[in-house]
Amino acid sequence: MLKVSNLTRTYGELKAADDISFEVPSGHMIGFVGANGAGKTTTMRMIMGLLTPDSGRITWDDHPITRHDRARFGYMPEERGLYPKQQILDQLSYLGRLKGISVKAARTEATDLLERFGLGDRVRDKLEKLSLGNQQRVQIAAALLGAPIGLILDEPFSGLDPKAIDEMASLLAHRAAQGVPVLFSSHQLDLIDRLCDGLVILHDGHVVASGTRAELETTGRIRHRIVLAGDAGWLRDLADIRVEDVDGNTALFELLAPGAEQRILTAALERGNVLEFAVVRPTLSEIYREVAA
Repeated sequence: MLKVSNLTRTYGELKAADDISFEVPSGHMIGFVGANGAGKTTTMRMIMGLLTPDSGRITWDDHPITRHDRARFGYMPEERGLYPKQQILDQLSYLGRLKGISVKAARTEATDLLERFGLGDRVRDKLEKLSLGNQQRVQIAAALLGAPIGLILDEPFSGLDPKAIDEMASLLAHRAAQGVPVLFSSHQLDLIDRLCDGLVILHDGHVVASGTRAELETTGRIRHRIVLAGDAGWLRDLADIRVEDVDGNTALFELLAPGAEQRILTAALERGNVLEFAVVRPTLSEIYREVAA
């Protein structure tokens, strides 16, 4: 398990990270969500030892994280760091050797990763000859080399096409299934919603919400939708609810008092058939907007 406890980092008067705490359990994928400047990259750099926190602790398997631990992590920084004029297989092999892999094993693993990303016929190309999306694929492959014990990925899906996103998601899910904790940031909330076991939402350097999708739903507004056989406009006159929208026979509303849903359903049935009566869970985007307001 990777555990971050009360991390703080300041730049002059700016607190880029302010008392940040969260956990990334073994085998879990945790999404790091927040606007630009929220503190995601600063926190990831502190985890990887590129920045020193002003205060707080980072632990790995219940001991203070060491340089040796970090060397076994797969890290994808915000600023991509590969060499544009070097052949991609050569530099991936070199990076694998820096992680302690033999020359033969590094080339074999790098070749396999490149083939999985559809770059098997480009292994001799220089990085600068690839499109930006394919350069991103190579950067991801670099982070995955050497069976990392943890993955810290800053915007790994940025610039990828849908096929590459699916390939990357499959690789991350496979690593997580093997027990690797994965922390990645992304502005693609639908993707995080689909992939992650939990989320950490940052705003202005603070953790404003964290937990599983189900846990975060309790922080958002729970609404109900009703679909009737006839017009639903009469719901606007009821007490104990706030009607958000009425469209013909369909209404979306929020309950203002416990048990109001039973009174609404009874009143609706007295007027005719009820075709649907359902809870509408908040989307991740809605949750984010509420907690980061």
